[in-house]
Amino acid sequence: MAIPNYTYLKLKIPGPDEVITVGTSFQRAYECEVECCGHATAIVASGELGAIKKEVPKEALDAKKLTKSFKPMEGSQEVLIDPDNPDGKVVRIDTTLSSK
Repeated sequence: MAIPNYTYLKLKIPGPDEVITVGTSFQRAYECEVECCGHATAIVASGELGAIKKEVPKEALDAKKLTKSFKPMEGSQEVLIDPDNPDGKVVRIDTTLSSK
């Protein structure tokens, strides 16, 4: 049976003739801890991604289909973002909105 000592970062294992002691540095222990946290985050994220993929309908995954089928809403009006620049970008605003 191995006996870990987390305070001194030592692991003692009974050997054939005497106790085998394995040690490390605090810097190496910290690096391993950061690496383990990164692996754990990736595992959790991949599990969540799988659950999200199951919930999303197949039609929503086809981005080309969505962009081709987009039509402006009726009752909307195009407004220039910058009135001084007639070639500038426009936004669509619903004309049925209240003044508030």
